[in-house]
Amino acid sequence: MIATEGPEVRAVLSFTRLAPNKVRRVLDQIRGLSYREALMILEFMPYRPCGPVMQLLRSAAANAEHNNGLDRTKLVITQATADGGPVLKRFQPRARGQAYRIHKPTCHIVIGVRERADNQGEEE
Repeated sequence: MIATEGPEVRAVLSFTRLAPNKVRRVLDQIRGLSYREALMILEFMPYRPCGPVMQLLRSAAANAEHNNGLDRTKLVITQATADGGPVLKRFQPRARGQAYRIHKPTCHIVIGVRERADNQGEEE
């Protein structure tokens, strides 16, 4: 576990048209990593949620740098969650006048970053 200090800076993406379980699959890979490592992993993962998650991670780093004066190179992802949002319900016409429901899930993604403690090495 990497020791962190200072305030946690968050970025939130709400009502994203992605299924929360698919976003969690991506977030589980980057939770606890440094900012640079997480960007490299997200860039080469083949999943659709990687784009919005990468954009949100960059936003959290920009918030930390601009609002709190933290250094991007020392940031560590301390929080990465995807909670379910409202489900859009649609109907697809089927045979003999029937209708099938189509559920289009949304989710709220939260990424929190903190600055790594100075006594921790870069390779840990």
